[in-house]
Amino acid sequence: MRNLTLAITLLLLSQPTLAAPSAKLPNILLILADDLGYGDVQCYNPKSKIPTPHIDTLAKQGLRFTDAHSPSTVCTPTRYSVLTGRMAFRTGFRGVFTGVGGPNMIKKSRLTLPQMLKNKGYATACFGKWHIGMTFFDKHGKPINRNGLKAVKQADFSRRIPDSPIHRGFDQFFGTVCCPTTDWLYAFVDGDRVPVPPTKILDRKPLPKHPWANDNRPGLIAPDFDLEEVDLLFLKKSQQFLQNHVKNNPKQPFFLFHSTQAVHLPSFPANQFKGKTNAGPHGDFIFELDYIVGQLVTTLKKLKVYNNTVIIFTSDNGPEVPTVYHMRNRYKHDGARPWRGMKRDQWEGGHRVPLIAAWPGIIKPNTTSSQLTSLTDIMATCAAIVNTKLPRNAAKDSYNILPVLTGKQGEKPVRRYLLQQTISLALSIRDGHWKYLDHKGSGGNRYAKHRLLKKYHIPDTDPNAPAQLYNLKTDPGETTNLYNKHPEIAKRLKEQLEKFKSSGRSAP
Repeated sequence: MRNLTLAITLLLLSQPTLAAPSAKLPNILLILADDLGYGDVQCYNPKSKIPTPHIDTLAKQGLRFTDAHSPSTVCTPTRYSVLTGRMAFRTGFRGVFTGVGGPNMIKKSRLTLPQMLKNKGYATACFGKWHIGMTFFDKHGKPINRNGLKAVKQADFSRRIPDSPIHRGFDQFFGTVCCPTTDWLYAFVDGDRVPVPPTKILDRKPLPKHPWANDNRPGLIAPDFDLEEVDLLFLKKSQQFLQNHVKNNPKQPFFLFHSTQAVHLPSFPANQFKGKTNAGPHGDFIFELDYIVGQLVTTLKKLKVYNNTVIIFTSDNGPEVPTVYHMRNRYKHDGARPWRGMKRDQWEGGHRVPLIAAWPGIIKPNTTSSQLTSLTDIMATCAAIVNTKLPRNAAKDSYNILPVLTGKQGEKPVRRYLLQQTISLALSIRDGHWKYLDHKGSGGNRYAKHRLLKKYHIPDTDPNAPAQLYNLKTDPGETTNLYNKHPEIAKRLKEQLEKFKSSGRSAP
């Protein structure tokens, strides 16, 4: 018996020191950057010209994924998919919202990530960009649900918004309806109201002038809306939430979704970040994003909740066209490196994104994973973290990657297939290193005709093929279309894609 006890003791001592997830529910912080490319962050791109020390440190403290993907190549559908675990093409919605466009893409009956966590006792909050649609009304009480300046001018901002984030699982929300400094309405939503309505057309003359400053539309602006300081305000709101929650409800877990404007164009870094890098205004803007990540982590540590918090950092799609073009030509910085394509494109640069997860004591520090994963997987993974079973009609494209986070998965793939969509609802499917694009061209940008993209145009090596097939193992740059060289693989992937479309789900 003595020898057996000694043997068991030695066996236990030889095991890894990482703990299993405890019975105490962890806090969850999800940071979603906007238009941040795979090559924009130094821990992903050693040739990056922009310092990102805080994001790099987070990677050293946790796990860095190298084959992670946004569900879409543009923001609205990606955000829908993150919060529902469901591919947005299944809704039939095409494009993105601007201004007071709506209604909310997330139906009231659909289980969301925050509602799932709320059902487990979490306090839930979202600060920053929403961009999944909200319903505004005119003075007669009729819903507007249209994009553009005319629609914003018709809105009665004294009326409540019936499908704001606080009606989709969040206890608190402060942020903007769409892209904060781009989309026709420059005003904040607090809960389900606009406390300070817009009063005049944005005067763009005092704003910075540079190649990254041309994406803010002349919409209606509220007197308290500062386009250059908006991300620091979102940071302040998130920090206030953390401080108040830990003080008043120290035993209740929280889910904080911090959704940044950075680094979506226009690149208007706050005053304290201007000129802080050698990579121009957009480099400064990425540096500001990095600062925000650092401040959120620092706040968790100051409040002594860092050790029981899962931190997830990622981006909603690849870098924007003018961003990539001007950063490459002026600063030799490539936000899409090493991939072909950028925002809107079905090629890897449009949707392969940074994804970093840290969880002290659970996720082994300074590790990487080549597991194929989608941001839709966040919902099923969080369900596993909090030990809740998802209903069959929820999170239909979401896989649980908790075993990857805890190091228990090994090399065995969690998911075999991966679906992607573009702004035009063009689809692609991955199976290991094989990638099938169910369309011709990029699915988004028109390289042969675009004035900035002509120089990056790569002619299709199989121009008569109706679709594209690439082997990412031998051709990571997606330069050689193998559609007619491997028709059996193309046929199989097309059939699998159609099955996922018709069945309404791609998850187990």
